[in-house]
Amino acid sequence: QVQLVQSGGGLVQAGGSLRLSCTASGTIFSSRAMYWYRLAPGKQREWVAGITSSGTTNYADSVKGRFTISRDNTKNTMYLQMNSLKPEDTAVYYCNTKGVFRDYWGQGTQVTVSS
Repeated sequence: QVQLVQSGGGLVQAGGSLRLSCTASGTIFSSRAMYWYRLAPGKQREWVAGITSSGTTNYADSVKGRFTISRDNTKNTMYLQMNSLKPEDTAVYYCNTKGVFRDYWGQGTQVTVSS
C-alpha cells in the first residue's frame, strides 16, 4: 500500500519561503512520477507542479519561477521549495502519485501567507 507523509508548511509573510516534503513508502519511489496540488478555500483543487521519474519538471503558470519541485530517490522524498510567496498561495498543499486504479494522496499541509 502506497503511503505519502508530508511535512513542512506553516505561516509566513509575503515574500518569504517555505519548503514542503513528501516521503513515500510501500512503493518503488524512483519509478513514480510525483505531483503537488493545492486547495484554497472556495476554489477548486489546483495542480501546482510535477516531476517525472527521470526528474523532468513542470509547473503551473501561477508558480513558475517561484516554486521548485525536486526529488531525492535515496530518501524516497519529494520536495517543493516555495519562494517569493504571495497571499494567493495560501492553501492546503497535497502531494500525489497516480496508481493504476487510484490516486494516492498525502495528508495535506497548510501554507498560510500573510500580507
